[in-house]
Amino acid sequence: MTRLAFAWRVLRLLGKLQIGLWLSATSFARADALERHEIIRAWSRELLELAGLEVRAVDFPNDTERPVTLVANHVSWADIFALNSERACHFIAKAELRRWPLAGRMLANVGTVFINRNDRRDTHRLKDVVHRLLAEGETVAVFPEGTTSLGRDVLKFHPSLLEPIVASEGEVWVVAIRYYRRPRGAGMAAEQRSDAAAYIDRMSLLDSLRAIHADGPMVAEIRFIEAIHCAGLSRREVAERARARIREVVQS
Repeated sequence: MTRLAFAWRVLRLLGKLQIGLWLSATSFARADALERHEIIRAWSRELLELAGLEVRAVDFPNDTERPVTLVANHVSWADIFALNSERACHFIAKAELRRWPLAGRMLANVGTVFINRNDRRDTHRLKDVVHRLLAEGETVAVFPEGTTSLGRDVLKFHPSLLEPIVASEGEVWVVAIRYYRRPRGAGMAAEQRSDAAAYIDRMSLLDSLRAIHADGPMVAEIRFIEAIHCAGLSRREVAERARARIREVVQS
Protein backbone atom coordinates (compact mmCIF):
# COMPACT_ATOMS: atom_id res chain seq x y z
CA MET A 1 0.00 0.00 0.00
CA THR A 2 1.58 3.25 -1.09
CA ARG A 3 1.54 6.55 0.76
CA LEU A 4 -0.28 8.07 -2.19
CA ALA A 5 -3.07 5.46 -1.96
CA PHE A 6 -3.44 6.12 1.77
CA ALA A 7 -3.50 9.90 1.27
CA TRP A 8 -6.20 9.50 -1.39
CA ARG A 9 -8.23 7.32 0.99
CA VAL A 10 -8.01 9.92 3.76
CA LEU A 11 -9.08 12.70 1.39
CA ARG A 12 -12.08 10.70 0.24
CA LEU A 13 -13.04 9.99 3.86
CA LEU A 14 -12.81 13.67 4.75
CA GLY A 15 -15.05 14.45 1.79
CA LYS A 16 -17.54 11.81 2.94
CA LEU A 17 -17.58 13.26 6.45
CA GLN A 18 -18.23 16.74 5.08
CA ILE A 19 -21.10 15.41 2.98
CA GLY A 20 -22.44 13.59 6.04
CA LEU A 21 -22.31 16.78 8.11
CA TRP A 22 -24.20 18.64 5.40
CA LEU A 23 -26.80 15.87 5.07
CA SER A 24 -27.30 15.65 8.84
CA ALA A 25 -28.13 19.36 8.97
CA THR A 26 -30.34 19.51 5.86
CA SER A 27 -32.26 16.65 4.20
CA PHE A 28 -31.78 14.35 7.20
CA ALA A 29 -33.38 16.86 9.54
CA ARG A 30 -36.42 17.15 7.25
CA ALA A 31 -36.89 13.41 6.61
CA ASP A 32 -39.34 11.14 8.41
CA ALA A 33 -38.11 8.34 10.67
CA LEU A 34 -37.93 5.61 8.01
CA GLU A 35 -36.07 7.88 5.61
CA ARG A 36 -33.60 8.93 8.33
CA HIS A 37 -32.91 5.29 9.18
CA GLU A 38 -32.18 4.43 5.55
CA ILE A 39 -29.89 7.46 5.15
CA ILE A 40 -27.90 6.43 8.23
CA ARG A 41 -27.58 2.79 7.15
CA ALA A 42 -26.46 3.59 3.62
CA TRP A 43 -24.10 6.41 4.59
CA SER A 44 -22.44 4.35 7.36
CA ARG A 45 -21.86 1.43 5.01
CA GLU A 46 -20.33 3.71 2.38
CA LEU A 47 -18.05 5.42 4.91
CA LEU A 48 -16.62 2.11 6.09
CA GLU A 49 -16.10 0.95 2.51
CA LEU A 50 -14.00 4.07 1.91
CA ALA A 51 -11.97 3.22 5.03
CA GLY A 52 -11.33 -0.31 3.71
CA LEU A 53 -13.92 -2.13 5.81
CA GLU A 54 -16.77 -4.32 4.60
CA VAL A 55 -19.59 -4.91 7.09
CA ARG A 56 -20.87 -8.44 7.60
CA ALA A 57 -24.05 -8.72 9.67
CA VAL A 58 -24.68 -12.26 10.93
CA ASP A 59 -27.99 -13.68 12.23
CA PHE A 60 -29.72 -10.33 12.75
CA PRO A 61 -33.53 -10.52 12.86
CA ASN A 62 -35.18 -9.01 9.80
CA ASP A 63 -37.22 -6.46 11.76
CA THR A 64 -35.14 -3.28 11.35
CA GLU A 65 -37.66 -0.87 12.88
CA ARG A 66 -38.74 -2.44 16.18
CA PRO A 67 -37.46 -0.41 19.19
CA VAL A 68 -34.64 -2.37 20.84
CA THR A 69 -31.30 -1.65 22.51
CA LEU A 70 -28.09 -3.01 21.02
CA VAL A 71 -25.45 -3.99 23.60
CA ALA A 72 -22.02 -4.79 22.15
CA ASN A 73 -18.34 -5.04 22.93
CA HIS A 74 -16.27 -2.05 21.88
CA VAL A 75 -13.17 -2.32 19.70
CA SER A 76 -13.01 0.66 17.38
CA TRP A 77 -14.48 3.95 16.21
CA ALA A 78 -15.72 1.82 13.30
CA ASP A 79 -18.08 -0.10 15.62
CA ILE A 80 -20.51 2.82 15.59
CA PHE A 81 -20.79 2.86 11.82
CA ALA A 82 -20.83 -0.94 11.52
CA LEU A 83 -23.86 -1.18 13.82
CA ASN A 84 -25.49 1.80 12.10
CA SER A 85 -25.14 0.07 8.75
CA GLU A 86 -27.50 -2.66 9.98
CA ARG A 87 -29.79 -0.70 12.32
CA ALA A 88 -29.93 3.08 12.61
CA CYS A 89 -29.04 3.69 16.26
CA HIS A 90 -29.00 6.46 18.82
CA PHE A 91 -25.70 5.78 20.55
CA ILE A 92 -25.00 6.47 24.19
CA ALA A 93 -21.48 7.84 23.91
CA LYS A 94 -18.92 9.54 26.12
CA ALA A 95 -18.97 13.31 25.94
CA GLU A 96 -15.43 13.47 24.50
CA LEU A 97 -16.67 12.20 21.12
CA ARG A 98 -18.64 15.38 20.63
CA ARG A 99 -15.32 17.24 20.26
CA TRP A 100 -14.21 15.15 17.24
CA PRO A 101 -13.74 17.38 14.17
CA LEU A 102 -16.66 16.97 11.71
CA ALA A 103 -17.67 13.54 13.06
CA GLY A 104 -18.61 14.90 16.51
CA ARG A 105 -21.02 17.48 15.10
CA MET A 106 -22.45 14.95 12.67
CA LEU A 107 -23.01 12.36 15.43
CA ALA A 108 -24.83 15.00 17.46
CA ASN A 109 -27.02 15.92 14.47
CA VAL A 110 -28.16 12.30 13.98
CA GLY A 111 -29.18 11.83 17.60
CA THR A 112 -26.17 10.49 19.52
CA VAL A 113 -26.68 10.90 23.27
CA PHE A 114 -23.49 12.23 24.85
CA ILE A 115 -23.01 11.71 28.59
CA ASN A 116 -20.48 12.45 31.27
CA ARG A 117 -20.57 9.38 33.51
CA ASN A 118 -19.06 11.38 36.35
CA ASP A 119 -22.01 13.78 36.40
CA ARG A 120 -25.11 12.42 38.16
CA ARG A 121 -27.30 14.93 36.37
CA ASP A 122 -26.32 13.35 33.08
CA THR A 123 -27.24 9.91 34.43
CA HIS A 124 -30.75 11.10 35.33
CA ARG A 125 -31.11 12.88 31.98
CA LEU A 126 -30.09 9.69 30.19
CA LYS A 127 -33.03 7.76 31.67
CA ASP A 128 -35.51 10.29 30.33
CA VAL A 129 -33.88 10.42 26.89
CA VAL A 130 -33.76 6.62 26.49
CA HIS A 131 -37.38 6.23 27.62
CA ARG A 132 -38.44 8.82 25.03
CA LEU A 133 -36.42 7.25 22.19
CA LEU A 134 -37.78 3.76 22.82
CA ALA A 135 -41.32 5.11 23.08
CA GLU A 136 -40.82 6.75 19.68
CA GLY A 137 -39.79 3.41 18.15
CA GLU A 138 -36.07 4.19 17.91
CA THR A 139 -33.10 1.86 18.44
CA VAL A 140 -30.59 2.71 21.16
CA ALA A 141 -27.04 1.33 21.28
CA VAL A 142 -24.58 1.19 24.17
CA PHE A 143 -21.06 -0.13 24.77
CA PRO A 144 -21.15 -1.14 28.46
CA GLU A 145 -17.37 -1.56 28.65
CA GLY A 146 -17.16 2.21 28.50
CA THR A 147 -13.93 2.07 26.49
CA THR A 148 -12.29 0.13 23.66
CA SER A 149 -10.10 -2.98 23.74
CA LEU A 150 -8.31 -5.27 21.28
CA GLY A 151 -11.52 -7.28 21.04
CA ARG A 152 -9.97 -10.63 21.99
CA ASP A 153 -11.78 -10.53 25.34
CA VAL A 154 -14.51 -8.41 26.92
CA LEU A 155 -13.79 -5.88 29.65
CA LYS A 156 -16.03 -5.47 32.67
CA PHE A 157 -19.50 -4.18 31.82
CA HIS A 158 -20.78 -1.14 33.72
CA PRO A 159 -24.37 -2.05 34.68
CA SER A 160 -25.25 1.61 35.30
CA LEU A 161 -25.17 2.23 31.54
CA LEU A 162 -28.00 -0.30 31.16
CA GLU A 163 -30.19 1.19 33.87
CA PRO A 164 -32.46 3.20 31.52
CA ILE A 165 -33.10 0.16 29.33
CA VAL A 166 -33.78 -2.20 32.21
CA ALA A 167 -36.01 0.37 33.93
CA SER A 168 -38.13 0.62 30.79
CA GLU A 169 -38.34 -3.22 30.64
CA GLY A 170 -37.05 -3.04 27.09
CA GLU A 171 -35.51 -5.65 24.82
CA VAL A 172 -31.72 -5.93 24.60
CA TRP A 173 -30.07 -7.38 21.53
CA VAL A 174 -26.66 -8.80 22.39
CA VAL A 175 -24.09 -8.27 19.61
CA ALA A 176 -20.46 -9.39 19.26
CA ILE A 177 -18.08 -7.33 17.12
CA ARG A 178 -14.99 -8.86 15.52
CA TYR A 179 -12.60 -7.74 12.79
CA TYR A 180 -11.04 -9.94 10.13
CA ARG A 181 -8.37 -9.58 7.47
CA ARG A 182 -9.47 -10.65 4.01
CA PRO A 183 -7.35 -13.25 2.20
CA ARG A 184 -4.56 -11.68 0.16
CA GLY A 185 -2.80 -13.88 -2.37
CA ALA A 186 -2.77 -17.64 -2.90
CA GLY A 187 -0.91 -18.33 0.33
CA MET A 188 -3.74 -17.02 2.52
CA ALA A 189 -6.74 -19.26 2.05
CA ALA A 190 -9.06 -17.97 4.79
CA GLU A 191 -9.91 -14.87 6.78
CA GLN A 192 -7.87 -14.21 9.89
CA ARG A 193 -8.74 -12.24 13.01
CA SER A 194 -7.14 -8.81 12.99
CA ASP A 195 -6.29 -6.26 15.69
CA ALA A 196 -5.69 -3.48 13.15
CA ALA A 197 -9.07 -1.80 13.75
CA ALA A 198 -8.59 -1.59 17.53
CA TYR A 199 -8.74 2.07 18.58
CA ILE A 200 -6.92 1.93 21.89
CA ASP A 201 -4.54 3.79 24.20
CA ARG A 202 -3.46 7.15 22.74
CA MET A 203 -3.93 6.18 19.10
CA SER A 204 -5.10 9.00 16.86
CA LEU A 205 -7.82 8.55 14.27
CA LEU A 206 -5.22 8.98 11.54
CA ASP A 207 -3.07 6.23 13.10
CA SER A 208 -6.12 3.97 13.18
CA LEU A 209 -6.92 4.63 9.53
CA ARG A 210 -3.31 3.92 8.62
CA ALA A 211 -3.39 0.56 10.46
CA ILE A 212 -6.62 -0.47 8.77
CA HIS A 213 -5.28 0.58 5.38
CA ALA A 214 -2.08 -1.44 5.87
CA ASP A 215 -3.96 -4.58 6.97
CA GLY A 216 -6.83 -4.31 4.51
CA PRO A 217 -9.04 -5.25 2.96
CA MET A 218 -10.89 -5.99 6.20
CA VAL A 219 -14.28 -7.17 7.42
CA ALA A 220 -16.18 -5.75 10.38
CA GLU A 221 -18.40 -8.59 11.59
CA ILE A 222 -21.39 -7.74 13.78
CA ARG A 223 -23.02 -10.93 15.05
CA PHE A 224 -26.44 -11.02 16.72
CA ILE A 225 -26.33 -13.50 19.61
CA GLU A 226 -29.63 -13.30 21.48
CA ALA A 227 -32.45 -11.04 22.64
CA ILE A 228 -32.81 -10.45 26.38
CA HIS A 229 -36.21 -9.30 27.62
CA CYS A 230 -35.42 -7.14 30.64
CA ALA A 231 -38.73 -7.45 32.50
CA GLY A 232 -38.05 -8.92 35.94
CA LEU A 233 -34.26 -8.67 35.59
CA SER A 234 -31.82 -6.33 37.32
CA ARG A 235 -29.34 -4.25 35.39
CA ARG A 236 -26.51 -6.38 36.81
CA GLU A 237 -28.16 -9.59 35.62
CA VAL A 238 -28.58 -8.18 32.12
CA ALA A 239 -24.99 -6.91 32.05
CA GLU A 240 -23.50 -10.20 33.24
CA ARG A 241 -25.56 -12.30 30.85
CA ALA A 242 -24.75 -10.08 27.84
CA ARG A 243 -21.04 -9.97 28.68
CA ALA A 244 -20.83 -13.76 29.10
CA ARG A 245 -22.49 -14.40 25.75
CA ILE A 246 -20.28 -11.89 23.91
CA ARG A 247 -17.14 -13.39 25.52
CA GLU A 248 -18.10 -16.83 24.18
CA VAL A 249 -18.02 -15.42 20.65
CA VAL A 250 -15.01 -13.10 20.73
CA GLN A 251 -12.80 -15.71 22.43
CA SER A 252 -13.67 -18.40 19.88
